[in-house]
Amino acid sequence: MKNRIFMTLIMSAAVALAASAQQSSSGSGAAPAATGPGGSQRSSNADFWDGDEPSLGSLILHPFATKEYVRRHVQPIRDRVNELDEITAANTKMIRDVDARAQKALQLASAKASLADEHAQDASNKAQMAQQSASALNTRIASDETMVGNIDQYKSGAQTEIRFRPGQTVLSKEAKDALDEMAGQLKNQRGYIIEVQGFSSGQGQAAIANSRKMADSVVRYLVLNYEVPAYRIYVLGMGNSSETHGAKGTRVEVSLLKSDLAKSQ
Repeated sequence: MKNRIFMTLIMSAAVALAASAQQSSSGSGAAPAATGPGGSQRSSNADFWDGDEPSLGSLILHPFATKEYVRRHVQPIRDRVNELDEITAANTKMIRDVDARAQKALQLASAKASLADEHAQDASNKAQMAQQSASALNTRIASDETMVGNIDQYKSGAQTEIRFRPGQTVLSKEAKDALDEMAGQLKNQRGYIIEVQGFSSGQGQAAIANSRKMADSVVRYLVLNYEVPAYRIYVLGMGNSSETHGAKGTRVEVSLLKSDLAKSQ
């Protein structure tokens, strides 16, 4: 019972203080604006925190501030927070853009580096192939040089004499038989050459031309009938050389020359 009475007294004191504070606030609203430090005037409707010495009632009732009071004091903070959020969002977007451009640049650089590696590898392969070709060519050149150096090692083999009537270049049956006997043994042979020398009666260029025609008829027969390579046949139109050879008449001398190098191939 005593506790209830004590609580009632406290509540009555609080209500009285609140009423006193309300009257003090009303009286100050009608009074002229007070002059603050430095000669500045304070507005009569200044909020709780604008005064220098708040009343006891304001101190007691201040926790029960209105929504408008809270909104007025919280709104600047909220605006600042929104501004910071916008700045943060803009910075985030800028960072993402920079990161995207950096990633794209890295991908492009990686692609170019891969392409450069492919070109370098291709160049290396071509250089290696060129080196191999050069080595093979050097080997072939060395072999050819050896063969050319020993070209004088051809030895005389079979010899055949083909007779012609004066003024004619057509091969007779006896001439063909003689050529058949000589050329028949050349099939699948290597390391040989055939020397064909034509001799004709007469003098000067006419004799040389006629001797060359007879020699060409022999060459043509060998190439067409026995497929003797033309590069293996050496042709000479000697003209009238009967005196130097100790013979007379129109003829073609066919000599087969063989090289010992063919045995080593």
